[in-house]
Amino acid sequence: MDTPDVSNLQVQDSGNGGAGTTTAPSIEKIQQLLRTKDDTSRFVGLALLKSVLDNSPELQSDEAVISSLWNSISPKFLDRLLRAGSQSGSEQKNSKDMLDLAVAVIHTFAILLPDEARRDEKLLGRIPRLTNAVLQSSKETTPVIIETLLTLITVPEGAKIFANLEVDDWAPLIEIAPEHSHVLTIFIWAWERGTTGLEDEQAREAMRAKIDSGIQSFVSSFIGTDATSLLEFISHVLRNLDESLIPRNPKWLGSVTKLIRNLSTNRPTSASRSAYTNCAGALLLIYPESTPRLLFLDEKDASKPFSYLFINLILVDLRATLPSLLEKLNDPEYPRISQRLTSALDILTAFIGQLIGWMEELDNPKPEAHSTIRWLQMPPDLVIKLSSSIAETLAVTMEYLRDRWDASVAGAQGLHPEARTANAHTDFGSRKTLAWDAKDESAATDAFILSAIRAIALWVRDDDGDALRKQAAGLMDMFMELYQGSSSASSQPNGLDYRLPILAALEGVLRTSKGIQAFNSYNGWNILSADMLRILEASSTTAPLHEADIIRGTRIALVLQIVAESEGVPPEDWMGVVTAVAAYDVPMAERDVDDGVLLDFQADILQLAKTLLTNANPGMRKRYVHSARAIRGIAEQLRGRVEGDSDTARDLQDVLSALDV
Repeated sequence: MDTPDVSNLQVQDSGNGGAGTTTAPSIEKIQQLLRTKDDTSRFVGLALLKSVLDNSPELQSDEAVISSLWNSISPKFLDRLLRAGSQSGSEQKNSKDMLDLAVAVIHTFAILLPDEARRDEKLLGRIPRLTNAVLQSSKETTPVIIETLLTLITVPEGAKIFANLEVDDWAPLIEIAPEHSHVLTIFIWAWERGTTGLEDEQAREAMRAKIDSGIQSFVSSFIGTDATSLLEFISHVLRNLDESLIPRNPKWLGSVTKLIRNLSTNRPTSASRSAYTNCAGALLLIYPESTPRLLFLDEKDASKPFSYLFINLILVDLRATLPSLLEKLNDPEYPRISQRLTSALDILTAFIGQLIGWMEELDNPKPEAHSTIRWLQMPPDLVIKLSSSIAETLAVTMEYLRDRWDASVAGAQGLHPEARTANAHTDFGSRKTLAWDAKDESAATDAFILSAIRAIALWVRDDDGDALRKQAAGLMDMFMELYQGSSSASSQPNGLDYRLPILAALEGVLRTSKGIQAFNSYNGWNILSADMLRILEASSTTAPLHEADIIRGTRIALVLQIVAESEGVPPEDWMGVVTAVAAYDVPMAERDVDDGVLLDFQADILQLAKTLLTNANPGMRKRYVHSARAIRGIAEQLRGRVEGDSDTARDLQDVLSALDV
């Protein structure tokens, strides 16, 4: 592009009250000053330029002139001004004036330059000096530096430059982060968008170590504050950062859990409640081994255990919010509310798992130092109260899931609440009678649904109460459709996989006659057995096979075993499982999965086939006699691969004994 002719362009003075009064200096004169070798003249030129741009709105919109003016400025001179005002102990007024002017000019051009020019190294190359200048800048200039950096890192190249700075270079910004929350946004953009394309493992390890150190520095910087913004920042980073860049076994985990505990017990506001809930949920998902012990630790001398108080806060939030959540599906605030409730359910799921383990250890204590009994201490009366509160909350959650699913399959997407006139009054509050769904997102792609099913599944599987199991049976149509949808990658663009949580839920739901009836009504046997047999077939071929698939196959076999044992004589179409198992070709070569996991899966499949054969009527057994012999032969092959008296060995021996014909 040709350099525009600005020799005749004059600056209009808007301060004299008269319109169109021409004043000196001209744009040409300013450019001459900027292009000289004399720093004093350059400084005068920058000062005049800043004044001209601030008072000439029509000039600000002329991209050609703005680009020409920017090209007249020496980047080295800008760096010298930034450096002069950034020196520690620099007290001279003119040094501060230099810094203020340089920052103001860069900020102005960062906003006014066309998009193509913003990507130029001449502008983005000022990022390191701007970052370093923060600590010595005045309280008026500091927000301008932060705003300038925010503008520059929206450009991918700018985000990469900032992300590639050393941890010590980040330190000035980290130090002022408690007083300037937008600093956290700078790091979010840089760490998420400036770290793409790190294909080399060594580069990823180096970036992961820098992010780990950066978070540690943030935690130290926020000591003595309520840390609400820090907890939201950590939550956002952990949920959105590339998996390979997430810190492993971070030293700051204990400090962050302390911040969560302090914030949750000091009369939290709405913002702080959201912060500690989201952060705790993220930590429990990403560090499931170490976080529960740190977060749920109960102090011996406390009148009530912290875990009891914390989980009650989570439960109250869920029960208070869920009854009115459906009508907010299309509100701008729904994503924020949904994220908080999703995190709350993730916390609840983690605690239920710890509570179950704690109760089991009371009967069978573990000698290990990390035993749950050592750090989760709760009197029996509080356990009963908390269990009742959890059951009540999960009932409300299932009520919401029922309404949400009905809305998704039979409702009007995006229907405004005012279009629904009548109310239905229930135990959970008044509801609109006409269902509706979100206009932008289906229920199957809502992470809240997945987290809700996880929490429900863990409770109904391990709690012996039938009330919630029967209520969960009323969600069978949703379970089956979500299961089928998860089997198709094209129908789950955001990667949500409902299959394992649904299988866990079915282990409890199918202990009731209502659950069995619902399972059969919605074609549960055919849906699950088809998935199980696909996994079985893949295990005998060279097709790619993941350990997660084998584990899912084992859970399917357990669920179908529960159904087969409860139903007695199997229907004819169920015997297709027997035929498929009889045709199984036991793989001779080792697969890329753990042999023990694969053997467990194979043994559970044979157990299921044995149950179907032994429960069949005499005529049916006679028709499947050849299949029974083939299955016994498979069991003999596998028995030869299992040593000792393990559970798998006993299962295989049971199959051999039952099919001894």
